[in-house]
Amino acid sequence: MHLEIVSPEQIILSDEVNAVSVPGINGEFQMLDNHAPVVSVLKKGSIKLDKTVSLPKTSKDLFYEEDAKYYFDISGGVIELKDNKVVILID
Repeated sequence: MHLEIVSPEQIILSDEVNAVSVPGINGEFQMLDNHAPVVSVLKKGSIKLDKTVSLPKTSKDLFYEEDAKYYFDISGGVIELKDNKVVILID
């Protein structure tokens, strides 16, 4: 599935991913290929990605590695998943 992480200043990531985990308002949840459509508010926490993702040089320093995953900390935002495209708008 295609993932885009977008801030008001820039597109942080736009790449294909196998899975993404996000801090939903009611708890963390994970999405895989062909997941049912989702719209959710996100709370403070971390977006988690498999290390199979190619991080762009301009955003690589915004992520950190732990337990064979990439983490990106957010203070909140909104996520939409539809037709295998995930868009995360962060604060």
